Amino acid sequence: MRHLMSPMDFSVEELERLFDLAASIEQNPAKYAHACEGRILATCFYEPSTRTRLSFESAMTKLGGQVIGFSDAGSSSASKGESVSDTIRVISCYADICAMRHPKEGAPMVAAEKSLIPVINAGDGGHQHPTQTLTDLLTIRSLKGKLGGFTIGLCGDLKFGRTVHSLIKALVRYPDIRFIFISPEELKIPDYITDMLKSKNIAYEEVIRLEQVMPQLDLLYMTRVQKERFFNEEDYIRLKDFYILDKAKMELAGKDMLVLHPLPRVNEISVELDDDPRAAYFRQAKYGVYVRMALILTLLEITV
Repeated sequence: MRHLMSPMDFSVEELERLFDLAASIEQNPAKYAHACEGRILATCFYEPSTRTRLSFESAMTKLGGQVIGFSDAGSSSASKGESVSDTIRVISCYADICAMRHPKEGAPMVAAEKSLIPVINAGDGGHQHPTQTLTDLLTIRSLKGKLGGFTIGLCGDLKFGRTVHSLIKALVRYPDIRFIFISPEELKIPDYITDMLKSKNIAYEEVIRLEQVMPQLDLLYMTRVQKERFFNEEDYIRLKDFYILDKAKMELAGKDMLVLHPLPRVNEISVELDDDPRAAYFRQAKYGVYVRMALILTLLEITV
């Protein structure tokens, strides 16, 4: 039995097989429409989510399976003090696979240690968000035709952004990638990330102004400033509109540059860009369903 706690749990070769399966599902969904009949996915979400929870539920439904679960801690026995360990032991009696989101870092790992079914980390605090990373990688591979050989700018909340941290760790395994980190000083990328890049001799640059690097980018990964990660509301208000990607800034970018965003968007990407062919964030959400379908099949060891 296998779990997914981090994107690094899969080798590059295993990821390629996963992405090939996701591409097959995209091209021929009818072939997989009954693959999970009789199987149940439990979505255990201890903090709010729209895209991640619903994309997991959509993925299992499209595979012919069923879904049970809860959408916030208040509607679960966690509100009565039940531990994650006890919850997963019970869920293991009801479901075949579990996707868990939790505000505490490491909680899905604790669940995996006690679980009798595969557990997928659907986000744990500011730590990891591996299925978002799989979504990002599949999107890049599908739209750029490869993983590697590009310059990617990551903009916004690079300090608390778990999607950013996970994506960087995954991308360093691919060749010829250069990172540009775009953030205010208060939200800069953590030292452990830059130390890792230095140890691997991977090129990176840290800047504050987005405009100065737009012409260099093949990919721009925008993120929101996350109110729920701040202890001080004054700091959040001061920084929340630090970056707004609009038409004027996009005019500085190359015609093949893609804009990604894990969503939800607040106002860091102007809605006037939604019809720009370089805006890939809604296509990215669709790839999230395909890759989660492929992941469920892989962890349940179902072949079609």
